[in-house]
Amino acid sequence: MLLEYLLADINLSTTLVLLVLGLLAFVLSTISGGGGAMILVPVLNWLIGVSRTAPVLNLGTLIGRPSRLIIFWKHVNWKVCMYYAPAAMVGAWLGSFLFSSFKIEWLQILVALFLISTVWQYRFGKKAKSFEMKLWYFIPLGLLVSILSTIIGALGPVLNPFYLNLGLDKEDMIATKTANSFIMGLSQIGSYAFFGLLNNQLWVCGIALGVGATIGNIIGKNFLSKMKSTTFRKWVIILMLISGLLMLFKQIQSFF
Repeated sequence: MLLEYLLADINLSTTLVLLVLGLLAFVLSTISGGGGAMILVPVLNWLIGVSRTAPVLNLGTLIGRPSRLIIFWKHVNWKVCMYYAPAAMVGAWLGSFLFSSFKIEWLQILVALFLISTVWQYRFGKKAKSFEMKLWYFIPLGLLVSILSTIIGALGPVLNPFYLNLGLDKEDMIATKTANSFIMGLSQIGSYAFFGLLNNQLWVCGIALGVGATIGNIIGKNFLSKMKSTTFRKWVIILMLISGLLMLFKQIQSFF
C-alpha cells in the first residue's frame, strides 16, 4: 500500500534516467573532488524543472553520501568539519526559508562565473594554491554555501579552491567534503520537509538519483586510488570549468 502510494503518478522512464545520471555523475564526482551534482543541475532543470531541481538533487546526494563517507572515513579532516558544519546547518534552514524569494537563474549565473574563473586562478592546473586559506574561513563559507546550495541544488565545486588552498588533496579533500556535505544535507532535507518543498514524486526521484550515486561512488573509488595528485587537481579544475559553462549556457538560453 505504501509503495503504491509513493509510486503514484511517477514517470518510470524519468526515474530510470535519474538512476543512470546519478551513477555517471558520481563516478566523475569521486575522481574530480566533487562537482558531479553540479553538472546535473542544468540536466535536472531541463528534465524535471528548475523549481524541483534543488530538493531532488540534495535528497539524491544525501542518500549517496553514506557510501562515500564509509569508503573515505579515515581521510576526514575533522578540524575543518568543526568550523564548517555548524554554520552549514544554520544556512540550510535559512536557504529553505528563502527558497521562493530568490531568482534562482541569477544566482546560478553568479556561481557559474566564479567556477569559470578558477581556470585562471590556478593557471590551468599549474598552481597548487591561488590564495592563503585559514580554518576559520570555513565558518562564513559554511553559512553562505549552504544557503546557496539549498536554493540552487549543488555547489560542491565552489568549495574546491578553498579545500585545495588549505592543502587537502585527493582522498582527504573528498572525505572532508563528504562529511561536511552529509551533515549539511541532513539539515537541508529536514528543512525542505518542514517547509513542504518535497512531495511523493520528488522523494522517488531523489531516491533513484541517490541509488545511482551510491553505485557511482564505489566505482569511482577504484579510479581515484590510481590517480596522481597533479592529475586529480587538473580534473578538479576541468570539472569546475565544465560545470560553470553548462550552468551559464543554460541560464543565458532561458532569457531568449
